[in-house]
Amino acid sequence: MNPAIDPQILATASKWTKAPYDEETIRQVNFLIENDQQELIESFYRNLEFGTGGLRGIMGVGTNRMNKYTVAMATQGLANYLKIMFPGKSDLAMAIAYDCRNNSPYFAEITAQVMSANGVKVYLFEGLRPTPELSFAIRHFGCQTGVVITASHNPKEYNGYKAYWSDGGQLIAPHDKNVIAEVEKILDPDMVRFDYNPDLIVKLGDDFDEIYLGRIKELSLSPDIIQRQKDFPIVFTPIHGTAVRLVPQALKSFGFENVFGVDAQNIVDGNFPTVHSPNPEESAALSMAIEKAYSVNAQLVMATDPDADRVGIAVRDHKNQFVLLNGNQAASLLIFYLLTKWKETGKLSGKEFIVKTIVTSELLFDMADKYGVAKFDVLTGFKFIADIIRQYEGKMTFIGGGEESYGYLVGDFVRDKDAISACAMLAETAAWAADQGKSMYELLKDLYVEFGFYKEKLLSVTKKGKAGTEEIKALMYRFRNNPPSEVGGSKLSMIKDYQAGICRSLVDNTTSTIDLPKSDVLQFYTEDGSKISIRPSGTEPKIKFYFGIKGKLNRREDYDEVNELLEKRIENIMKSLDI
Repeated sequence: MNPAIDPQILATASKWTKAPYDEETIRQVNFLIENDQQELIESFYRNLEFGTGGLRGIMGVGTNRMNKYTVAMATQGLANYLKIMFPGKSDLAMAIAYDCRNNSPYFAEITAQVMSANGVKVYLFEGLRPTPELSFAIRHFGCQTGVVITASHNPKEYNGYKAYWSDGGQLIAPHDKNVIAEVEKILDPDMVRFDYNPDLIVKLGDDFDEIYLGRIKELSLSPDIIQRQKDFPIVFTPIHGTAVRLVPQALKSFGFENVFGVDAQNIVDGNFPTVHSPNPEESAALSMAIEKAYSVNAQLVMATDPDADRVGIAVRDHKNQFVLLNGNQAASLLIFYLLTKWKETGKLSGKEFIVKTIVTSELLFDMADKYGVAKFDVLTGFKFIADIIRQYEGKMTFIGGGEESYGYLVGDFVRDKDAISACAMLAETAAWAADQGKSMYELLKDLYVEFGFYKEKLLSVTKKGKAGTEEIKALMYRFRNNPPSEVGGSKLSMIKDYQAGICRSLVDNTTSTIDLPKSDVLQFYTEDGSKISIRPSGTEPKIKFYFGIKGKLNRREDYDEVNELLEKRIENIMKSLDI
């Protein structure tokens, strides 16, 4: 035994070598104690944090890992909170879904068992289902809460536990912090009820899918155009995930008849064997789908992440080559289509709105202004978009919303980003453009000519483990306490510190309050109109830098030249920040 190991870590690990832990867990912990002290430290140096979105971590034994015990203890804490919030209610209910990841069905069963043991009725999907369908189920069945077992687009060694409230949105204040407090009171498995009641567990199957898909079909704004463009060629890949059935079904219900799959990636597999990472934000994840698209002469490629709440797309450019659109560009195309069709069909009454996050393109707001539609900015995280929908329910109508990280929502029957409906509506947007003799790429250029060329870029820096967490904190401390005086050759004009809730103008040295919840986010604004946002990820061991600049595009033909100039501006900004 290495004498340098923290005695507290060893003491915590030793508790896992005896009852009530099962024999397999005991065996694995003993192996770590005797053979792999670095992994022992990483597995036990802290408790896996039940954050405002739930749990997410590497699977394995230990307090800092996703396993049956950390999942069960979190569920007991959530059950206890339900009893506090709904005292005397005898028909408490929750919905549970899970994705394709290794151990997801097992963790879902553990969750269902603990909840039923606490007298809560559980609607458990009989097989893997998308995260947005879980949100829909909560609202459909009038549940008080819900959980989806997923680690979204994280690498294969991760899994997670995402908690929802009765409105179908992820937990927000005050429930997020209050649930965390209850979870933290569950100190060991002896405090968990495992005596489950199978009579309280109801399985959901294909019949419920039809209800969900029916609501998505109601979103279609151009059935006549799709009928004319029914042969519009599309390639779709679920990247081994939960959208494997529902996206093709949704596209078919809209009227698209020329949809191709990627056979190797239609195989559900939590090891994601064909990709390094199942993240549609990364170009490599779409490479097989693009290859397929060339072979079948498709015009649109779409790829969803494992739990089907994010979608990435690729379209043909002016050279007939496929190019990837980022989340800001896809959101802009989708919102522009929605606003245009709502205007054309006389659906705009002056009481409609869209929502985006603070790190998403300002182009969405420019379009909203043109159409006289209200707009809201929220913190990063779709739960805040869902909260705005909830606040204005019955008062205003939500058209759509999005975030730069490839999450979009149309309509309000789901309260989380929805890649199933987004795929259908993005395909409809592409068909609408084709009906005008345009490609999606040309439509995007037209937006830049009309509203300005918005250029955005995201840099994610990964810092794993305990040391990585400390590095990220140090970076945020540096930028917060020693901000640069200029960025990319342009002086800073304003700093927004969302943790302090303060916006400070460097032009006239005045301050104002930011009317949003506190969050560890910094934004630097420069005199030339650039915006740089810095935030640690809440779900991954990363710190993210978002760059947003704007230029002028006079005509489509100037796109490449202006794009190159804007790219150089972003490179200069990155160099000046020394990242």
